[in-house]
Amino acid sequence: MTARDRVMASLTHSEPDRVPVDFGGHRSSGIAVQAYKNLRAYLGLPQSPLFVYDVVQQLAVIEDDVMDILQPDIVQLGCELYKRPNYWKPWRLHDGTEIQIPAFIDIAKRENGDYVIRNKNGLETSIQKANCLYFEQLHFPYCDSDEETFDDLEEAFEGVMWMHVACPPAPYSFEERGQMAKELRASTDRAIFGGFGGGLLEPGEWSFRMDNFLMELAADPDRVEAFLDKLLAMHMRNLEQFLEHVGPHIDIIGFGDDLGMQTGPLMSPRVYDALFKPRYAKMWRLVKETCPHLSINQHCCGSIHALLPSMIDAGLDSVNPVQTTCAMMEPERLKKDFGGRIAFWGGGCDTRTVLSKGTPRDVDENVKRNIETLASGGGFVFQQVHNVLADFPPENVVAMFEAVKKYGKY
Repeated sequence: MTARDRVMASLTHSEPDRVPVDFGGHRSSGIAVQAYKNLRAYLGLPQSPLFVYDVVQQLAVIEDDVMDILQPDIVQLGCELYKRPNYWKPWRLHDGTEIQIPAFIDIAKRENGDYVIRNKNGLETSIQKANCLYFEQLHFPYCDSDEETFDDLEEAFEGVMWMHVACPPAPYSFEERGQMAKELRASTDRAIFGGFGGGLLEPGEWSFRMDNFLMELAADPDRVEAFLDKLLAMHMRNLEQFLEHVGPHIDIIGFGDDLGMQTGPLMSPRVYDALFKPRYAKMWRLVKETCPHLSINQHCCGSIHALLPSMIDAGLDSVNPVQTTCAMMEPERLKKDFGGRIAFWGGGCDTRTVLSKGTPRDVDENVKRNIETLASGGGFVFQQVHNVLADFPPENVVAMFEAVKKYGKY
């Protein structure tokens, strides 16, 4: 069974030969550059140029030598660009570590040591303060605006960190991305994950500021609908192009929208069903009509148990990262309530307390327990709960993959 066959079997709720594994297949299953540097050293591998493909989250490309050792089953479209030297330019982390970042990103250092990223108009949209690990958003275009039509939406998004600080395969056109996907398909038997985005809640939070947009959901739903209609129209235009050129050559299309917090959803199921579900359903219906072979995945952090029935009904095939330490998100509950209806892409190892602070034995026991709970009948892709962060011990990361190999056979 090939890696691709393994992934697709599990996503369609069949038991493959072993549990499929994701590590770096999308932007929430990867590893921060500091942890990646430590992991390479722990594995006895030579120093890497350290390609940071997601500058905001400081995520490193997982190179072939690490992939060959850990043997994940998924690759992320665009990360193969680390093999094109002209795509990158040198930069330094605050601690002096030399890294490579995408050359199209306009980044500068302030006199006080802060790093800032500017858009094409020179606006500072993002900041990594001195001695901090990640970038934060600086500009919220509709924060103090009375805008009602949102005719300038795409222009406004140029000032939003999460919209304009792009990751590979940006800034290539859809046609060029399609050719890249075709070449990647010919070079690997791993399943290919193509990230699309297509968020609805988060772009509102990024544009209005989070507190403002959440209040708008209740105070002025008509205004929210106007915003979402313009946003959906933009997504649909881009999705049509994505599906035409990239869709035939990949296996999973990735959407993203954080709908949950630690204790429950960020909105009631009623609000989700009124404002968001019909729009997700329209996008996901287009995927199934245009590229029926594609499996639809959504990144969605937090406690979303109350929203999962509607997400499933809208057409979602799998969800990541399965944040099992949130309310109502215990693996046993999720498998009992939704097993067979949606695949769980994640929840394989608790990053909050086990992978980050435990011992290798703790990691082994956590992985074993979660596989025993989630893997039965398929519908499970193993990944840790979100990214491996900067200070996670490399011995724990290796212990996680050893445990999957030990306990993941059907």
